[in-house]
Amino acid sequence: MAKLVVLTEGFTGRTLELTTAKTTIGRVDDNQFALPEPSVSSHHCEVWLKGDDLVVKDLGSTNGTFLHESQLAADKEAVLKPGQILRLGQVELRYETGKKQSEQPRQTVRIGEGSTLVMTKEAGFGKKSNKVNKIFLGVGILLGALILVMLALAFVNLGGSGT
Repeated sequence: MAKLVVLTEGFTGRTLELTTAKTTIGRVDDNQFALPEPSVSSHHCEVWLKGDDLVVKDLGSTNGTFLHESQLAADKEAVLKPGQILRLGQVELRYETGKKQSEQPRQTVRIGEGSTLVMTKEAGFGKKSNKVNKIFLGVGILLGALILVMLALAFVNLGGSGT
């Protein structure tokens, strides 16, 4: 199911399941999805599905509607792709379709005779895996211990050579 997932602290865990019908988002309770945050206008924007894309229309918001960090002009529509971020004032939401990465749309680009490059739209930079962090920590501890042993041996040799 396609949805908008709120990423901003204080609203995390809140989601809006999307349909092809227009859904209003804003600060006040008469919206289909209310975000009681001062930077969100009372009636901030409308969203609806069009295939796998999410169409967003700003409703003349005070603090702006941003797609890909570009501000959407008032009463204008723009398309958000799966994995991209929508920002309403200071509140960030990620558009998710629930499809696996292999199911996301791909773009094929010809780069030379007989060569083809297939580009997959990514959701952005991912977090390093915990395994990678543990490896770096282990290597750092090992190097630190090795340096301490070498320093201790150097001091012992210096102290012993004076007699």
